[in-house]
Amino acid sequence: MLTATRTTTMLPVEDAERAGRFYADMLGLKPVTTNPDGTRVFALGRGDGLGLMPAEKGAQTGHTVLSFEVPDLEGEIRELEGRGVRFDDYDLPDFKTTNHIAVMGTERAAWFHDTEGNILCPHELSDSEV
Repeated sequence: MLTATRTTTMLPVEDAERAGRFYADMLGLKPVTTNPDGTRVFALGRGDGLGLMPAEKGAQTGHTVLSFEVPDLEGEIRELEGRGVRFDDYDLPDFKTTNHIAVMGTERAAWFHDTEGNILCPHELSDSEV
């Protein structure tokens, strides 16, 4: 069954080498391999993977494509900012961030873009949701 398998999330990237440097250097992900088609594969937790698949400019979407559950959101933001990651801030009528963090019920989250325009999100769940 599919529920018992590991997954690989595939993200479209215009420049796989540039994106690969971002994911390795800025996010600290471990490179695993580069496929013959140029897709760079990185290890994620629990045996899952992330593939950076070469694609034309504009293949990215305007919504979050990958979210990382973290135990300490503020600590993760500090570490990523220390590596040069720049977080997005929002001030909309129904959605606002404070110190880069939005509170949505029992979840807190922050967002940033990779070098290719993909939107990534570290998030933290309250103890009652873990």
